[in-house]
Amino acid sequence: MEEVIEKLAEAIDSFLKTDQESIDWDFKIREEKWSKKEIIGHLIDSAQVNLQRFVRCTYEENFKLVYAQYEWVFASHYQHADVKEILDLWILLNRQIIRVLVNYPNDRLSVQCDTGKADIQLHSVSFLAEDYVRHMQHHLQLILQ
Repeated sequence: MEEVIEKLAEAIDSFLKTDQESIDWDFKIREEKWSKKEIIGHLIDSAQVNLQRFVRCTYEENFKLVYAQYEWVFASHYQHADVKEILDLWILLNRQIIRVLVNYPNDRLSVQCDTGKADIQLHSVSFLAEDYVRHMQHHLQLILQ
C-alpha cells in the first residue's frame, strides 16, 4: 500500500506544480465531451466513491457501491463552478484518501466490495486503491494535453 500512497501523493503534487492558469478549463471539444473542469469534477466524484469504499471496507464486506459517472458530473454542474473551488475540493478529498490509506489496517486490505453496475464485481481494497491511482493519472494526463 505504501507504493500506492506514494504514487497518489506524487500525482497530486505533480499536477499542482503545473501552470493552472494556462489550462483552458471550460473548453469542450464537443458538447457531449467533458471539459477539463468536468474531468476534475469526475475525479472528485471518483474520490468520493472510493473514499467511501475504503472507509466502509474497514468494517464491512461485499457491500455494493457504484456510481453513474456521466450523471454525477451533470448533476454536480462542475462546468459552471469556480475552478479554484473544484480543485480545492479535489485536493482535500485526496488528502483524506491518503490519510485513510496510510492508516489502513493490513488485515483489511483483501476485503472486497462490489463495484458492478449490473453484475457482481468484487474487488479488494488493494485493487481499488491501485485502480484509483491509475484512473487519476490517466485523467490528469488528459487535462495537461
